[in-house]
Amino acid sequence: MKPLSFQLRVLLTLGAFLIVIEIVNLITGNSLNQFGVYPRSLSHLPYIFIAPFLHGTPSHLMANFIPLLLFMWLSMQWGKRTFLIATASALIIGGLGVWIFGRSAMHIGASGMVYGYFGFLVLAGFKSKKVKYLLISIIVAIVYGGMLVGILPTSRFISFEYHLFGFLGGLFAAWHWAR
Repeated sequence: MKPLSFQLRVLLTLGAFLIVIEIVNLITGNSLNQFGVYPRSLSHLPYIFIAPFLHGTPSHLMANFIPLLLFMWLSMQWGKRTFLIATASALIIGGLGVWIFGRSAMHIGASGMVYGYFGFLVLAGFKSKKVKYLLISIIVAIVYGGMLVGILPTSRFISFEYHLFGFLGGLFAAWHWAR
């Protein structure tokens, strides 16, 4: 992977992009949220690529912001190719899972990606059998293991489906590409 300075530029750019989108969404009365994933609606299928950038409130964005950037940075340590595969797996498997199996509601937010990276990070170190990556997996599992509760339906206003399918996408990426 590229040097730390490049990784930080990528993360800061994404962070700024998420904040700008949230500001525009607030100014327009959350009009961008219509581009979320609405399950089994063909017109909403392409929005699996947009929904992770949209949030219902600033506090929704902030709840995802730090874990997203942290987990992205940790996932970058596996190298560019594996990071991109983990990202695509969480995005596509998470989005399609919600689109096919989700409750009839608008699903938005980066939490599917957070859970995707979380799933990748927990399993990838064990699959790689390299001490550096194994330590990352163990630390993430210990510090953030409580996130697993989020894949269960605990609130009707939280898309546990995005959490679950994003997590499965991350596990899929780790199982197949973490070396």
